[in-house]
Amino acid sequence: MPSPLEVLAPARLGGSFRWLLASAWVSNLGDGIALAAGPLLVASQTHSPFLVASAAMVQRVPWLLLGLFAGAIADRVDRRLLVALVDLARACVLAVLAAAIVMAWVDITVVLVAMFLLGVAEVFADTTSGTLLPMLVAKPDLGTANARLQGASLITNQMAGPPLGAGLFALGTALPFVTQGVFVALGAVLVLQVRVRRLPTRTGGAAAVGGRVREEIREGISWLLGHPAMRTLALVILTFNVTWGAAWSVLVLWALERLGMGEVGFGLLTTATAIGGLAATATFGWLDRNVSYQLLMKVCLTTEVLMHLALALTTAPWVALLLMFCFGFYAFVWATVSQTIRQRTVPEEFQGRVGSVYLVGIFGGLVIGQAIGGVIADHWGVVAPFWFAFVGSGITLALVWRQLAHIARATAST
Repeated sequence: MPSPLEVLAPARLGGSFRWLLASAWVSNLGDGIALAAGPLLVASQTHSPFLVASAAMVQRVPWLLLGLFAGAIADRVDRRLLVALVDLARACVLAVLAAAIVMAWVDITVVLVAMFLLGVAEVFADTTSGTLLPMLVAKPDLGTANARLQGASLITNQMAGPPLGAGLFALGTALPFVTQGVFVALGAVLVLQVRVRRLPTRTGGAAAVGGRVREEIREGISWLLGHPAMRTLALVILTFNVTWGAAWSVLVLWALERLGMGEVGFGLLTTATAIGGLAATATFGWLDRNVSYQLLMKVCLTTEVLMHLALALTTAPWVALLLMFCFGFYAFVWATVSQTIRQRTVPEEFQGRVGSVYLVGIFGGLVIGQAIGGVIADHWGVVAPFWFAFVGSGITLALVWRQLAHIARATAST
């Protein structure tokens, strides 16, 4: 019988992957703590709905401002070192925030500035860490490796971290941020143990580097636009995040007003999603070996279209819980498959720039979708965004259905 370590991180993936996975576990646990502690800190400083909403927005704005730049930087420097330095910078911001709380210097302005800085660091950390895996693991094993990393994020960031963060906040306002800082710093130490090939270093003066970075961003976008399969995948991800963001923007109101589930019931929806993702973690190895990526993509996207329809129609809480379990399952599979295809297809020297376009598409799509969903719900009620999501995602899927086979086969030509 294989050891737990062998099941979690098979030896064939290499020792460096195990260090990367360990770093992902601890840093995601820290971020999961912040998922609960951050909103609680904001609520303790203001009751203004605008400022509460601004706290969430300031962490996403850096993706739109700096996402492409972060991708270009990731393709220029030692990626492992950049991830470590950015994580250490995050730990420093958290230390200052914790000190401000202890010294009673904190107010909503301090909190918003800290969240913006953490958002900037997250852009560089997430963009760059996504480029490390293809440098460590052979292409046939990328599916397994991505599933392990996605599973680590699910368990620590979405399941274990939030309740821990809420509990620590109850014990002391500064405590969760100190704890998060320790975990993030430990993640930086662990990622430094990873050994990867060095990319060729690009040099030049400050002006030359600035101009070259802009040119490299254009090169990355040009590569993506010139690759039909990856271009279509990027458009699918953008569009489906717009429709998903529209529906999910009113999920809490839908649960309270349409289903009458209450606050605890809404929390159960999140739990059902996490359990679905956990089930997908356990079964992805079998899916990876026995089901084609083309079929997995078609099933996942079709399920999302139908899920929006089912959520628009249902008024039964138990049905909603079952649907959220299904969402957690197929969302995990889709994220793992789509990322694996991209990592197998994109040349190593373009991983940062092309990957950043996808991440900007994800966060940009969510921002656009949330704005659309809010307007639709104001005019036609909390169910209307789900109908918009059903129609929008259905039309998108019909348009790209035949292209999904080309996307799944894209790695064969690289």
